[in-house]
Amino acid sequence: MFRLLSSFLFVLIASYCFSQQVKVVDKETNKPIENVYIFDKYNSTLTNKFGIADLSEFKEKGHIYFQHPSFQNLELDFDEIKLRNFTVRLLSNIFPIQEVVVSANKWEQNIKEVPLKVHRIDKNEITRVNSQTTADLLKSCNQVYIQKSQLGGGSPMIRGFAANRVLLVLDGVRLNNAIYRNGNLQNVISIDANSLESAEIILGPGSIIYGSDAIGGVMDFHTIKPLYSTSGKTYTKFRYKNRYSSANNEVMNHVSYNVGKESLSFAGSVTYSDFDDQKMGSHGPDEYLRNEYVIRENGTDKIITNSNPKTQKQSGYNQFNLVQKIRYKASENTDLLYGFHYTTSSDIPRYDRLIQYKGDNLKYAEWYYGPQTLQMHNFQLAIKKANLLYDSFKLTTAFQNYKESRHDRKFSSTSKRSRSEKLNIYILNADAEKKLSKSTHLFWGAEMTHNRLRSKGHSSNIETNRLEEIASRYPDKSNYSSLAVYSNIKRKLNSHWTLNTGIRYSHVWINSELDNTYYNFPFTKLDLSSGALNGGIGVTYNSDLGWDFKLNASSGFRAPNIDDIGKVFDSEPGKVVVPNKDLKPEYIYNVDFNVSKNFNQKFFIDINAFYSFLDDAMIRSDYSFDGQNTIIYDGVESEVQAIVNADNAKVWGVNFQCIAKINQNFSATANMNYNNGEYKDGSPLRHVAPVFSSFKLDYKSNKLSSNIALEYNAKIDYKDLAEVEKDKAYLYASDKNGNPYSPEWLIVNWNNNYQLSKSINLNFSIENLFDKRYRPYSSGIAGVGRNFVFGMNITL
Repeated sequence: MFRLLSSFLFVLIASYCFSQQVKVVDKETNKPIENVYIFDKYNSTLTNKFGIADLSEFKEKGHIYFQHPSFQNLELDFDEIKLRNFTVRLLSNIFPIQEVVVSANKWEQNIKEVPLKVHRIDKNEITRVNSQTTADLLKSCNQVYIQKSQLGGGSPMIRGFAANRVLLVLDGVRLNNAIYRNGNLQNVISIDANSLESAEIILGPGSIIYGSDAIGGVMDFHTIKPLYSTSGKTYTKFRYKNRYSSANNEVMNHVSYNVGKESLSFAGSVTYSDFDDQKMGSHGPDEYLRNEYVIRENGTDKIITNSNPKTQKQSGYNQFNLVQKIRYKASENTDLLYGFHYTTSSDIPRYDRLIQYKGDNLKYAEWYYGPQTLQMHNFQLAIKKANLLYDSFKLTTAFQNYKESRHDRKFSSTSKRSRSEKLNIYILNADAEKKLSKSTHLFWGAEMTHNRLRSKGHSSNIETNRLEEIASRYPDKSNYSSLAVYSNIKRKLNSHWTLNTGIRYSHVWINSELDNTYYNFPFTKLDLSSGALNGGIGVTYNSDLGWDFKLNASSGFRAPNIDDIGKVFDSEPGKVVVPNKDLKPEYIYNVDFNVSKNFNQKFFIDINAFYSFLDDAMIRSDYSFDGQNTIIYDGVESEVQAIVNADNAKVWGVNFQCIAKINQNFSATANMNYNNGEYKDGSPLRHVAPVFSSFKLDYKSNKLSSNIALEYNAKIDYKDLAEVEKDKAYLYASDKNGNPYSPEWLIVNWNNNYQLSKSINLNFSIENLFDKRYRPYSSGIAGVGRNFVFGMNITL
C-alpha cells in the first residue's frame, strides 16, 4: 500500500513539474480561449479548443507572454502563473488593436501599420452572426452594402463600385474571371460562410497586390486550415452546426473536422442549405407584393393569384459546399497544403425578371440560372528559410472549373432560350517577403492567369423537345490571359511612423473570334493587348496616446475582360449590348484618410474619408453597330448599346464607427456610411448605395451573449436614381408623382447566443422584429419579414 501511494505521489509530482498545463479563459465570461499565442524567449505554443496549452518546455524563470487579437496582451512570470493555479484570465478588447491582417500584402502584418482601410471579420464574429450566406456575412460588418436580384444572390457594393469592379479572393486565389460582368453578381454566395476562419475587406483600390478589378475594394476569404498537433497526441476537432429560418424555411446542416499529427493534418467542411420561397414583411410599400405568378398546367401558361402576396413565389433554391484540405510539414521550414473546393446549387430563379410585366401580363413564365458550379484545386508551398531573395516564400497554383447558365421563356411561348458558359482557369502566383534591414521589409511577387471559355446557346421547344442552336452569350473558344509583377516596401521610420509604397505592372491579352452566323458583325476578330501600371504610397502614425492616423494615395485599374468586349445580351427591355473591340483599361486614383482613437479600452472612434476619380470609365452607352442604331435580337428589334470608354466619374464618402464599453457586461457600437458619386455630366453612379447605418447594443455574461441591432437605409429620390435604375420601375416603390424611388427603412434585429456547455452553443434570433416590408436599393427581392432563427453549434 505504501509503495502504491509513493508511486502515485511520484507521478503526481512529476506531472506537476514536467507537464504543467495552463488554461486561458475570458476574464468576463470564463469561456476558454482558443489559439492564444503563448511565448517566451525560447518557446512558443497555442492553446487548444479548451483553452489549454502545455508549458513543460518553458523556463520557470523569465517572462511568458499571452497574445490574442481579440484580447489585451498579458505578460506574467512563471511564479505569477503558479499563484493563479495555472489559470490565466485575459481581458477582451472592444477593438482588437493588435489585430493581424494578411490581405494588404498577403503576409501577416499589424493592422495599425497598414495605410489602407481594412476591416477584419474574425472567427468569433462569424460564429456569432450565424449568417445564411457569405453575402449576409459581409453585410453584417456594416462596411459593405449588399444588393440581391434574387434569393440566391448577393452582390457586394463597396464605395460606389460593385460586380467586376470589386475583387473576390479565396484562400489566396482570385475568383474574378473573364466573364465577371458589370451588372450585379451573385458569385460570393459560392463561398460557404460556415467554412471560413476569417475574412478581410480592403476598402479602396487593392490593385498593387491583386491586379485588375480591385477598384472599389478586395474581399479576401480564408477557409479552414488544417492544424498540426503540438502535444505529441493526435489533435482532433469536430463541429456540427445547424440553422433554421422561418421566413424562407431555411434548413442548413454543416459538419467540419480536423485531424492533425505533428507533421500531417487533414481538415474538411461540408454544408447543405435548402431555402423555400421567401416571405416579406407586413408593413411597407404595396408595390413589393407578389400578387400573381405563372404556372404551366395542361400545356398552357396560367397566371395564378397568389393566396399570400407576402410570399415571394418562385424564389427558393438549394446549395451544397465542400472543402477538403491536406497539410504536410516536409521540414521545419517547408509547409505543403492542398485544398479542394466544390460548390454547386440547384436552379436559381431570377426573381427580379419573374416579377416583370409586359402590358397586363407577366413577361416571363420562366427565368432562372442553372446550377452555378465551381470546382477549385489549390496547391500552396510555403518556405520560411532565408536566402538572398527572400526570408519567406509562398507559391500558389490553382485550377478552377467554373460553370453557369441562363434559361428563360416568355409567357405563352413554347420556346425556351438557354445559354451556358464553361471556364477552365489556370493561376500561378508567387509571393515573397524579405527583411532588408531592421526597419525595412520588401514584399514582391508575380502572377500569371489564363482563362479558356466555352460558350453555347440553344433554343428548345418545351412541347416537342426539339433543339435549335442560337447565338451564344460570348464568342466561343475565347482566351483571356494576364501576367503581372509587383512589389511593396514597408519601412518603419521610427516607433511612431511607418511608410508603405508599392508598384505593379500588369498586361492582359484577349483572343476571340466572332461568329457571323446569327449577326452581321462588321469585324470578326477581337484581339486585345493592354498594359497597366499603377502604384501607391501611404503613411501611418501611431501615437503613445492611442491616436492612429493613416494617409494613403493609390491608383487601381480594371482591364477589359471578355464580358466587356465580346458579349451580346439584352441588358434591359428593348436594348441589346454588342461587342466593342476598341476598349482599353479604366483607372482609378484614390486618396484615403483615416483617424482613430482608443480611449483606455473604454471608448473607440474611427473616421475614414476617401475621394476617388475614375478615368476612362467603361460604361454601357448607346452605340452605332455597322451604321445601325437597332438590330434584331431573338426576334425583337432592339436599340444597340455597347461597353465604351466614354466617361470619367468621381466618388467620395465617409465611414464613421464608434464603440463604447458601458460596463463589464454592456457595450454599444454605431456605424454610418455615406457615399456619393457622379459622372462628369452630373448623373449619379449606379452602384452608389444610399446612406446606411447601424446601432448595436451588446450584452455579454458568463453564458449568454445578446444584442439588439438597428439597421437603417436612407431614401433615394427619383432625381437621384441612376438612369439605368429609372428604367426598372418594377423594382421600386412609386412616389406621389408616380416615379420610381427607393424608400428609407429601419429594421430591428435581436440576436442571442447561449453557451449551454463547453461543447454546445445555442442561437436564437428574431430578424426584422417589427415585420417591416423593405427592399434594399437596386434589389429585385424584398428582405425577410419577421424571421425566427434557431441554430445549434456543437464542437468536440
